[in-house]
Amino acid sequence: MNEINVALIGTKFMGRAHSNAWLNVSKFFDVDPQPVMHAVVGRNVAELDAFAARWGWKTSNTDWRAAVTAPEIGLVDIATPNDVHAEQSIAALEAGKHVVCEKPLAGTLADAEAMAAAAANASGKTFVWYNYRRVPAVALAHRIARSGALGRIYHVRACYLQSWGGPSTPLVWRFQADIAGSGAHGDLNAHIIDAVRFVTGEEIVSVEGAIEHTFITERELPEGSGGEIAGSGAAGSGRTGRSTVDDAVMFLGRLSGGGLASFEATRLATGYHNANRFEIHGERGALRFDFERMNELGYYDASGDGATAGWTTIDVTRGGDGHPYAAAWWPDSHGLGYEHGFVNQAADILTMIGGGQPLVPMPDFADALRTQRVLDAAIRSARERAPIQIATT
Repeated sequence: MNEINVALIGTKFMGRAHSNAWLNVSKFFDVDPQPVMHAVVGRNVAELDAFAARWGWKTSNTDWRAAVTAPEIGLVDIATPNDVHAEQSIAALEAGKHVVCEKPLAGTLADAEAMAAAAANASGKTFVWYNYRRVPAVALAHRIARSGALGRIYHVRACYLQSWGGPSTPLVWRFQADIAGSGAHGDLNAHIIDAVRFVTGEEIVSVEGAIEHTFITERELPEGSGGEIAGSGAAGSGRTGRSTVDDAVMFLGRLSGGGLASFEATRLATGYHNANRFEIHGERGALRFDFERMNELGYYDASGDGATAGWTTIDVTRGGDGHPYAAAWWPDSHGLGYEHGFVNQAADILTMIGGGQPLVPMPDFADALRTQRVLDAAIRSARERAPIQIATT
């Protein structure tokens, strides 16, 4: 069995999710190479050693360049804010590493294009953490749609509703445009754009109209920020700074097959915590998914008897019946959780590095660039109040 040394950059929310994936993937999947959690990189020295010890990283340091160029590292995992994705990814690719990067691919379209160009000329493989593709229900939706069971796609609705970004939320980096690039749009719309592209197999070829809005323009600076608009802690500094990203973005698009699509992302949907949803309606059937019920997939077969036709709720936990990824985990109806999508993706990443095929298609930098173009087109449409055509090649 081969091994590959992994270096992780970032120790916050996504750093924890990725660490859990590398820690557990070989316990549930037969992977070759096996991941070795070699080095973790972070800025906060006081927290870094404790993070490494808790999650099983062999070494830790604050110099990301040293980590991504170290000869013993084979795979670099980037879980940092969006503004440094390009610099870190390109440096790792130039050093001959495989690179897996958090989504969105970058904070700006220009950075995403630079990353995709670097990947096209690199020896290492690239991957992007669009982890919801690896939720069994979403992977099954992909298989059903790609089988032709829905027929021609007429209409898609997609929304991602959260409520954590209210007035009491401090001015962490996700509310700073120079770091995040955008707010709910890049954070949440990116996921549902990717999901629609993944499930339907169609591209979004134009944005026909969009709204971008910031409801809360001033936020308290995080405690311990020293007056600087940075950090990830709780509010408590007593000082405020300006939020420079959207709180909500809605837009309409056209699909390459002629269908219509609507997208909505917000951090102010009171009553919803992580409602990542889509509906796909075709001439012969329909699918619907809600991550808040992640172990279920709704399916409507329009070819049956109209007197008894209705939505079927599929319990997507039966590995023996072919439900994607489920066979690696628990007996039927012992549901999975948020973290399992990351573990499933880690398994596919290692399989591809070893020369195998992923269970369902994996987004690389070129694929994620297409999602980034849609994100950019939606903001341009909102600001210019005009339709925007999108390149799909």
